[in-house]
Amino acid sequence: MTLTVMILGMAGLVASAAGIASQVLPRKFTAAQQQQLIAWETAKRWRTMTAGKIFPASVTYQLPDYDTTAGSQLPLAANRVGIAPEAACGAGADPAAARVLDAGHCTALLRATYTDETDSMLVTVGVAVMPGAAAARSAAAALSADHGQLSGVRAASFPNTLASAFSDDQRQLSWAVSKGPYVVLSTIGYVDGRPQVQVSSDPYADEEMTSVADGVSGAVEVLLGATPAVPRCPGAPGC
Repeated sequence: MTLTVMILGMAGLVASAAGIASQVLPRKFTAAQQQQLIAWETAKRWRTMTAGKIFPASVTYQLPDYDTTAGSQLPLAANRVGIAPEAACGAGADPAAARVLDAGHCTALLRATYTDETDSMLVTVGVAVMPGAAAARSAAAALSADHGQLSGVRAASFPNTLASAFSDDQRQLSWAVSKGPYVVLSTIGYVDGRPQVQVSSDPYADEEMTSVADGVSGAVEVLLGATPAVPRCPGAPGC
């Protein structure tokens, strides 16, 4: 009888220990769970990052190198002029772009404006917050269908700066790309207020504008769309 009790007691102890171990030892997320957590971490950045982090005070870019014998170029700097208040997607984009964003259930649009190294051009970059990566890709594709025309983010002006008179009429080219659940839009114009001209007829001006806008929007893409570390369970009970 005593031996039977001891055996049953040991069995209970082993079962109890196994139960405790299952609670204490680290669990593993499935690949699908990891992807869900990564997507969630990326999607919340527009709320958890400060505006000054999303739109850095200064970003680097390089102009087209037409002299292949000149070697590497020195990086140039685009400097932030101002950050606009968070806006509804329909308020921060022109009507054609707003329709595309709204159809994809855009949540909000963040904008900031930069000057190029020479203070001769202005770039407004916008971040449209979409419900997921698929919606962002679809919207960016639709916005890029006109090959850099003027369906995109509205120019953001700021009083008492070089961008005080920056308006939609001054936009020369516009772009849209997606990164994760975000559509990053950019548009560029001249500081001197000249209206839209046929930039495509001047290859250098076209490539110069593209280089500046790519540098600014690319910096925002990297910060918002960087892939988070693979999530790992901390091993606490109920993990």
